[in-house]
Amino acid sequence: MIIVIGNTAYVASRAKSRRKKLADLARMRQLIHQSTDQLTVAISNIGYADEINLYASKLSGGDLVEAALTHNLESELNEIVSMCNGKVKSMVEIYTSRFEYQNAKVVLRAVMNDVDLEKVAHSILPELNEINTPWLKIIENSDDLRSAATQMRRKSFGSSLMALPEDSRLSDYEDALDRHYFSKAIQSLSASKPASRFLRNHLALEIDHRNILNILESNSMGIDSEEISKLLIPGGRVLPSSSFSSIAAGGRDSLMDVLRSSNRFDIAEFEQLLLESQKVRSLDPVITWFKRQEHDSMQRMSYLHPVSALPIVHYVSMKVQEVADLRIIVRGRLAGLPEDVLEAHIL
Repeated sequence: MIIVIGNTAYVASRAKSRRKKLADLARMRQLIHQSTDQLTVAISNIGYADEINLYASKLSGGDLVEAALTHNLESELNEIVSMCNGKVKSMVEIYTSRFEYQNAKVVLRAVMNDVDLEKVAHSILPELNEINTPWLKIIENSDDLRSAATQMRRKSFGSSLMALPEDSRLSDYEDALDRHYFSKAIQSLSASKPASRFLRNHLALEIDHRNILNILESNSMGIDSEEISKLLIPGGRVLPSSSFSSIAAGGRDSLMDVLRSSNRFDIAEFEQLLLESQKVRSLDPVITWFKRQEHDSMQRMSYLHPVSALPIVHYVSMKVQEVADLRIIVRGRLAGLPEDVLEAHIL
């Protein structure tokens, strides 16, 4: 039974209690060293037993764990939002609404790549969770990206998708979703209230990280300046919108100039990570660093405002990270990836 209560301290306390039950880094490392046969049982024992039992008669191996993890996360997000009301609920929903955008991307990718409906229903949008039924129906009834977008036209982001040309690529639709989410989220957060301002600044951090990665990837792929401009999302603090045109034209060199001029960015550490990325031919070192910065930002704002929506948002972000780390471990172990590689990719 879900109790709706207006006491912010109570809801924040519940979120903190749930956060303490999440698997820590030591537990994740133990899971990495488990055999593939033991992984399902081990993950079941850290809070996913109900969902694994629910899908055990239909699925096995990686598909079973994937469906169980997704179902558990979806149920937990719904429950944590239902515990809130008033302004606290509104702020928490600003953060959790991103997962509807993520589901829209899953649908578009499935349609674009002609992924078998059963495969989607057995993994990323598990069919036994009724909240996924509308998404699965869109995949089933769509022949192309435009028809999928048309079926999502009544959603909050629907107009942004429908505004795109009919021959738009998958990346265009995904960029439109990202732009709409961050624009709506930042506009919804008041800069005058401390808790709202902290979350707003955190979203700005995420935007900066996305923009930096997009510029680095575009530069390595030889994408022209006009296309780069379309990829950049307004709202960051390190890369203000006023710098977009010069960065798009100058590429990586212009990006580095802007970053060096910012007192909010650790350019020395970033340059070291770029060198490491060149050695491994992957941006993984930079991506991991960004994720840790976002994790630290969440933790800091939660501790500074213990009686607010922020500890709840912090718990949601950590729950999402736990599921993401468990997916990496399961997929990596089944693919035979070395244990040290998996350790490098979990937080």
